[in-house]
Amino acid sequence: MEAVVERENMVAALRRVQANKGSAGVDGMSVDELTPYLQSHWPRIKEALLAGRYEPSPVRRVEIPKPDGKGVRQLGIPTVLDRLIQQALHQAMQPLFDPNFSNWSYGFRPNRSAHHAVRQAQVYVSEGRRWVVDMDLEKFFDRVNHDILMSRVARRVKDKRVLRLIRSYLQAGIMEEGLVSQRTEGTPQGGPLSPLLSNILLDDLDKELERRGHAFCRYADDCNVYVRSKQAGERVLASLTRFLHDKLKLRVNPDKSAVDRPWNRKFLGYSMTTHYEPRLKVAPKSVERFKAKLRMLFRHGRGRNLQRFIQELAPVLRGWVNYFRLAEVKGVFEELDQWIRRKLRGLLWRRWKRVYTRVKNLMKRGLDKERAWKSATNGHGPWWNAGASHMNQAFPKKYFDELGLVTLLDQLRTLQGNLRTAVYGTVRTVV
Repeated sequence: MEAVVERENMVAALRRVQANKGSAGVDGMSVDELTPYLQSHWPRIKEALLAGRYEPSPVRRVEIPKPDGKGVRQLGIPTVLDRLIQQALHQAMQPLFDPNFSNWSYGFRPNRSAHHAVRQAQVYVSEGRRWVVDMDLEKFFDRVNHDILMSRVARRVKDKRVLRLIRSYLQAGIMEEGLVSQRTEGTPQGGPLSPLLSNILLDDLDKELERRGHAFCRYADDCNVYVRSKQAGERVLASLTRFLHDKLKLRVNPDKSAVDRPWNRKFLGYSMTTHYEPRLKVAPKSVERFKAKLRMLFRHGRGRNLQRFIQELAPVLRGWVNYFRLAEVKGVFEELDQWIRRKLRGLLWRRWKRVYTRVKNLMKRGLDKERAWKSATNGHGPWWNAGASHMNQAFPKKYFDELGLVTLLDQLRTLQGNLRTAVYGTVRTVV
């Protein structure tokens, strides 16, 4: 606990919490209010932590839609003070546990990312493991057994004050509509400590997979095992289902888990081609999810200044293409670019509500009077017109480029070019 509350560790934790921002917990305190609060109250809080008397506040329950649109994911938002203490705990505990984690565990670890996991999966398939055991742990964060988790934490953490504090965070109540309900299992998503705790618990699964000699990748509760036949995959899925139930009290979701070809499944948003040397591509579900997000943004963009809307769209587009920069199949990026430009042309068509307005604006963009009148009175809706030749001629790609629209395909080529340059430079340095 002395290492947790040490000044340098707490300052680093405060900076991290401030950088992450986030909404207030049940006490309504914002991140900006945390520093003034600590200046007045930190000596009392530190004394309570060192004495083992600190009691966390309940977490605020927030429900967000799941990415696939089916159901909601429950988040528990701790107070900013509890986020600070959890972050300090995380920083003190990570060096104790991380060196002993599996090499094939990639989630929430220093110098590791989803991209590393995806690349490793590609290597496995290239080696001939052309079947995947895709395991989905049912409501993992809601089903974590506190006693089992704490026994794993206690293997390396001996300070009883720290163990008590961690259990207090696990059992902190959940406030919803002014009422606090107690929790007897699960670890709330939303706190800085939860990712490390999930890795500590699932390290038992990693070690079991290593003991059996399996080729696997795990990112948080998303675990794929790569095998050479369907029969082997079915045996692995059945035995791991028993292991998780008996040893960790976790349940594999039979509806979402499967033994299948890697190109029929998605892993961390990516899929693969069927080639002998498979190429990475954006999974179709990831494309649909991205389109759904953009549709919502375009609904809010109706009637607004187009250039300003495009500027607000830029970070969303850059963020998406940056995550999928490993993709080697580029057709989907070109199709999305065309779809986005069509949606933008649709915004313009909707804005010109009257026929005369449409004629006038089409003529301004270079269409002759006869064609402008024919186009403006065709009777079709905004989506049809947005894809028609008159709008494509009036508002070509160059028009949107001048407004600053991020082109996904161009951005992808730039990112991959920078990556190749960095790798080439590293090789030359080594040589």
